[in-house]
Amino acid sequence: MIIAITALKGGVGKTTTAIHLAAYLQQKDQTLVIDADRNRSALIWAREEKLPFYVASQAGATSIIHKYPHIVVDTRARPEADEFRDLAEGSDLLIVPTTPNHLDLDATFKAVEQLTPLNVNYRILLTKVDARTKSGGEARQLLESHNLPLFKTEIPLLVAFERASQKGVIIRDYADPRSTLAWRRYKAVGQEILP
Repeated sequence: MIIAITALKGGVGKTTTAIHLAAYLQQKDQTLVIDADRNRSALIWAREEKLPFYVASQAGATSIIHKYPHIVVDTRARPEADEFRDLAEGSDLLIVPTTPNHLDLDATFKAVEQLTPLNVNYRILLTKVDARTKSGGEARQLLESHNLPLFKTEIPLLVAFERASQKGVIIRDYADPRSTLAWRRYKAVGQEILP
């Protein structure tokens, strides 16, 4: 299965989603993360070599891609229309993460405008949802009112995600009381894709 994580705006949890979905898929079979982002965030996360899967650059993945039944692509933010087309043709599923922030939601609607004519299998993932506010529920209602495909699971806003990346581990392996909840959420997203 090839899953591409894409968004028209940075800071929405694209790399965090790629890393954690790869960790879930790795439990099923060998998984490769391809870091196609200019910032190389997934490669930086993997620098400590503590992740349970392999991370490669886009160029470095060409010779090994055939070895992996599951591939997660962390794309660059703000892809051009032709890149969206390539992603649509080369992926089984496109995941568009978005926070409940109105600017991020606006970028998500613009991404959907580009994806719709491509007849691509995509789903929107609400990320960085602050349980102390109503913004997650309001964002979900807005997206559902436009009949957009959404994951049932939402990813919480937690500093532990950033700290896990600094340590080079997935959230499950980071010592924080909320890590279990955070991992359960990404595991639930993975189960929505591949039970």
